[in-house]
Amino acid sequence: MQKIEKYVIISYTYLIHNPTIMSDNEKNVSENDTSLNIKQLLSNNDYTNIPKVGDVVKGIVVSVTKSEVLIDINGLTIGVIRGRELFDESNENAVLKPGDEIETTVIELENEKGEMELSLRSSGHQKAWASLQELMKNSKIVDTQITDANKGGLMIKIGQIAGFLPVSQLSPEHYPRIPGGDKNKILDRLRDYTGKTFEVKVIDISETENKLIVSEKAAWEEKQHDVISKYKIGNVVEGKVTAVTDFGVFVEFGEHLEGLIHISELAWQRIDNPRDIVKEGDTIKAEIIAMEGSKIFLSSKKLKTDPWDNINDKYKVGQVVFGKILKINPFGLFVELDRDIHGLAHISEISDKPVTDLSSIAKIGDVKEFKILSIEPKNHRLGLTLRSTKDVKGAIEKSEKKEKIETPKETPEPKPELKKEEKADVLDEKKETKEGDDESMKKTSSTKEKASAPKAKANKKAKK
Repeated sequence: MQKIEKYVIISYTYLIHNPTIMSDNEKNVSENDTSLNIKQLLSNNDYTNIPKVGDVVKGIVVSVTKSEVLIDINGLTIGVIRGRELFDESNENAVLKPGDEIETTVIELENEKGEMELSLRSSGHQKAWASLQELMKNSKIVDTQITDANKGGLMIKIGQIAGFLPVSQLSPEHYPRIPGGDKNKILDRLRDYTGKTFEVKVIDISETENKLIVSEKAAWEEKQHDVISKYKIGNVVEGKVTAVTDFGVFVEFGEHLEGLIHISELAWQRIDNPRDIVKEGDTIKAEIIAMEGSKIFLSSKKLKTDPWDNINDKYKVGQVVFGKILKINPFGLFVELDRDIHGLAHISEISDKPVTDLSSIAKIGDVKEFKILSIEPKNHRLGLTLRSTKDVKGAIEKSEKKEKIETPKETPEPKPELKKEEKADVLDEKKETKEGDDESMKKTSSTKEKASAPKAKANKKAKK
């Protein structure tokens, strides 16, 4: 109770000497009415509702110096803001002057001078984050200043709260499309935005994590909503190529709208590099094939006649054709038959023998003779095989070498095949011939024995 009485006496004394900050009711109190009962003041909740540490209180600026600001807290006591507590993240109290009404946070009820210690930093921090929450909740567009950049995006500030603007959340105007995706060049482009002001929306926030993420693209989409709504799928647009990437081409058309022509929608034939058929600055026509919010997808091949519609007039299954190897993949060869029609020779159709390394059989740019296995106009597929054909050039070279090294040999005429009955007769003849041969051999042997007998007897007599 003693502290409350102290604040009431201070309050009353201060009020009667500073009538400019008194309420209308309080002004009715005369300066000469010194008989005002203190007990009556104590019974008034306006004078006995003493703030606690952490409370946010309103007050009137009494004086301002470089080092501190004195605040009258509802005529109850004098508060002081000094040092780092003068920093206000909400940026609302950047310039204070006597008579201004401000909100502060109580950080100490009484300091060494008997003053209430107050903070703009704490109350400003709370107000700043509450304001950001409100911006995100209402999806409002707000200006933000770019303070720095890294490879992932831009560092920004809203008021005194630092945040981040990712590269993926930049508008088409500021998105750094660098050929080849050189990270150092992208960073240089991003750093060019330092000091500039972008319009953004708050898309993610966390006071506890001190996280603030904003999107320029979201703000741009809202502004372009009415413009985008004028276009529908099937519309044909004409625009300027603003960037060429490995996956497609970006085209600016209409009122600063931008669409993407994917590499698969540039032409009917297979394309490995969009830069082979289009370059930055070219004017191109395309058809809108899909729309997802502000994302617009285009197709230039839709405006051209599909060469696969009449493919059966040019090619037939079983036809032998010459094709140029465009690409070698682990699963087969991509082959160009003509400017518009490409086919695939699967690895299983390369050779009769198992193939493990296609590069040992073909190289990019080689022209080989293929046979058409299948044609699927609807799916834009054409199957080829090398199994029943040979490399024409290779075949000529091999045949020339064989003519020089090898000489032709006469081949015996094949004997006519015998019937079963004829085979039996032949076997009988062979058997009889064999038996006759055996008899003659026996007779010859007997004759030889008889002829040699007298000679043997003569030899015996000579020995005796």
